[in-house]
Amino acid sequence: MLFLIILLIIVCIALALFVLIQNPKGGGLATGGSGSNMFGVQRTGDVLEKGTWVLLALIVVLTLSITTIAKTGGSAAAVDSKIQEHLDRTPTPSPLGSSAPATTAPATTPTDSVKK
Repeated sequence: MLFLIILLIIVCIALALFVLIQNPKGGGLATGGSGSNMFGVQRTGDVLEKGTWVLLALIVVLTLSITTIAKTGGSAAAVDSKIQEHLDRTPTPSPLGSSAPATTAPATTPTDSVKK
């Protein structure tokens, strides 16, 4: 699962770079006046746009797979069960606290407090 998370981070960074490289007016990487480019302006925009969609689809697939693995009991679920097992074995503290013993006031009856 850690591998998938690292792969997701790499794909997110690549998507951010693809989006930043694109020129909103259609120029993209092919800005400049040289006619000897391997790709033209339109072709570079198409490649960057397709790459953006592919990376977006990869992010969706990776996110869904990480979620599925986490819900079906990956390594994180084993850690959670160990924590829960430890909590079940731990005694619950008393409501008064464990530092002082419980003290109660002596019981008084109504006849003791009222003189006749």
